[in-house]
Amino acid sequence: MIMMDWLNALAGLLVGVVVGITGVGGGSLMSPILILLFGVAPATAVGTDLWFAAATKAAGSVVHHRQESADLAIVGWLCAGSIPAALITLFFLFEAGGHQVKHGLIVTMLGGMLLVTSVATLFRRQLVSAMIDVDDEVRVRRFVRFQPVLTALAGAVLGTLVTLTSVGAGALGATLLLMLYPLRLTARKLVGTDIMHAVPLTLVGGLGYMLAGAVDLKLLGMLLIGSIPGIVIGSRLTLHLNEMFVQRALAVILFVTGLKLVMS
Repeated sequence: MIMMDWLNALAGLLVGVVVGITGVGGGSLMSPILILLFGVAPATAVGTDLWFAAATKAAGSVVHHRQESADLAIVGWLCAGSIPAALITLFFLFEAGGHQVKHGLIVTMLGGMLLVTSVATLFRRQLVSAMIDVDDEVRVRRFVRFQPVLTALAGAVLGTLVTLTSVGAGALGATLLLMLYPLRLTARKLVGTDIMHAVPLTLVGGLGYMLAGAVDLKLLGMLLIGSIPGIVIGSRLTLHLNEMFVQRALAVILFVTGLKLVMS
């Protein structure tokens, strides 16, 4: 049991570093690790992972805020859509009896989200190019006018997906932000904004799962022992490491893991 506890802490450390560097990998990595390597029940894995993400990214958001690498206005627009969506999703999950869904469906949904996340991580720039031609000034001005509304809608999509699977706040969130703000957000601000938005979203989702009894507090504690220093280290490493290389390696891992979950 002691060895297992420290393996959980090590898993938290590794995931925390990846999240700090790329803004990706919290739910995308931790939920599959809990299910496939540690044998945690899928519903409990999602609930525990939401709390793991909330606490871990809270530490990372402090670092990014001090480095002024987060756009608070965009965070607010995202929350305007994601928080209500998360609350509505939780209502249907737990008040309508949806939390009793079979574990097999949860695993399949999680695997599908990992496949989508891997594609979003790997082809982020291409998706941005398809979204808007930054050389067309008329289209750019029109696009900028609707950015707050589009950002809130993107937040609603993230709020629903993250609450259901604990996956999406990182890779999908960063991809949507890059598509919506190809000029406004630098690489560092993209990561910082994405991480800061994930904190209230995962906290709301985690509270819902905790009320339903689907959170393992002892496991959560060991994960946080490793993840808090991990994300602080990763956030500082964003100034020195090649983010693109890390994202490509992560995309491959997510794709393979997603296939394994879908086919299990």
